[in-house]
Amino acid sequence: MAAEWLYEDGIAEERAILVANGAILSARVEWGEGLRPGLVAEVKLAKRHAGSKRGTVRFDDGTDALIDQLPHEATEGARLMVRVVRAAIAEKGRTKLPVVRPAPGATPCPAPTLREEIEANGASVRALPATSRAFATNGWDELVEQAQTGEIAFAGGSVIISPTPAMTLIDVDGNLPPLKLALAAVDAIADALHRMDIGGNIGIDFPTLADKKDRQHVDKALADALIDWTGERTGMNGFGFVQLVARLERPSLIARFARHPAAAAARVLLRQAERVAEPGALLLSAHPRVLDALTPAWEAELARRTGRSVRRKADPALALTGGFAQAVPS
Repeated sequence: MAAEWLYEDGIAEERAILVANGAILSARVEWGEGLRPGLVAEVKLAKRHAGSKRGTVRFDDGTDALIDQLPHEATEGARLMVRVVRAAIAEKGRTKLPVVRPAPGATPCPAPTLREEIEANGASVRALPATSRAFATNGWDELVEQAQTGEIAFAGGSVIISPTPAMTLIDVDGNLPPLKLALAAVDAIADALHRMDIGGNIGIDFPTLADKKDRQHVDKALADALIDWTGERTGMNGFGFVQLVARLERPSLIARFARHPAAAAARVLLRQAERVAEPGALLLSAHPRVLDALTPAWEAELARRTGRSVRRKADPALALTGGFAQAVPS
């Protein structure tokens, strides 16, 4: 069966998965951020670093972004057209600003939707109604759980994925002998890069392999597994560490769930609520932090889409990921 992109236009979230033979090969999520790759707008050059082509620009709404490749004649206070090439990336204690580049002569335009972005790369996308089960049957719920926990199991062990300010770290853990464990983890790691939409700097901490031939064996296996992945990588060093570098345009699924766990859980809850089939009002039961993350606009959109009244029930005993939606008498 040929791979196919499936798309859902959810509340506060666009979702797309590339599926084949009942499995998710790649996944993409957008949360409606204003400054996304592809946005073209006129901005003010707020600061230019001395002796550099870099600086900071300010959008008309007051949002700042980093800029590089500034022309020599651009001075502070000047207006210039730019294109966003990287969205903001939330990290522990801070947020990396969006990145833009000059786009002289371009016409201002909003960022493409997730569906438009995928279609612009030549792929066809099948949009699904809220009642469709296609995401679930292809493994969406499992993917969300992996994004929430950062843990992906494989035969003999697991990989733990953690976003850090410097890079996304992937730790290999298990009880197999070191070489067997490293080789067993390779396919899980390669799959995770696509399924979790991971880019930027990536560090993989394999078991330490003293024998150079063993390290070369893992390097070869990793190269084969990453045949359709675009980026650069180092060979394994004596401590079992491998570094990958790929283009970074947006937060990975792992980063979104790790940095905004309540907001991510709220979106999962909204998706579940849209699929309640039984008649009646919708009752959203969740941890108070999750309900606090539900904006009035999201709740109003849920009511509009379903034609039902929406009620809330805060339950501090529930985990952030333990919320659920159900129908109750109106």
